[in-house]
Amino acid sequence: MKHTHLDELRRMAEIGDAPVRVAMSRHERLERWAEVLERDPGRRLKTLEEMEFVPRDERPLMRADNSPLTVAFQDPVLREEGLAGDTLGEARLFFGLSDGQAHRLLCSCMNGRAIQSEIAAKRIRGIVARSRMAAPLAMGALGIALTAAPLALLWLA
Repeated sequence: MKHTHLDELRRMAEIGDAPVRVAMSRHERLERWAEVLERDPGRRLKTLEEMEFVPRDERPLMRADNSPLTVAFQDPVLREEGLAGDTLGEARLFFGLSDGQAHRLLCSCMNGRAIQSEIAAKRIRGIVARSRMAAPLAMGALGIALTAAPLALLWLA
């Protein structure tokens, strides 16, 4: 077998040193959204009007000009990551938001007709913090279940 230097292999294969792009995680996408909102902390953003009274099948199409969703969609990094629009449905899908999380963050019944950008960013960071706390708790519960199952089998034997 012939030994070939890496540079020579790259030349033969016409492979450059282009960086490999890694997609952002859910937490990174949420953190980015919060960072973008914090650039103008006093900005007043519109909320979505009474989400709970809109039929479920119409909610994904909800949007408002100058909303936290609009701010996210204006960010080129989030668009490059795959954010395809400023609708509630697109945001829920892209940021992995539950109905409850989206409602607390974006609905007028929770925030009034407008929310300060800084407050929206804090709520987004709260979503990240709670999901980070939930992961170890879930793993702990799984560990207890895996430990308890063999013990229960011994007790039953």
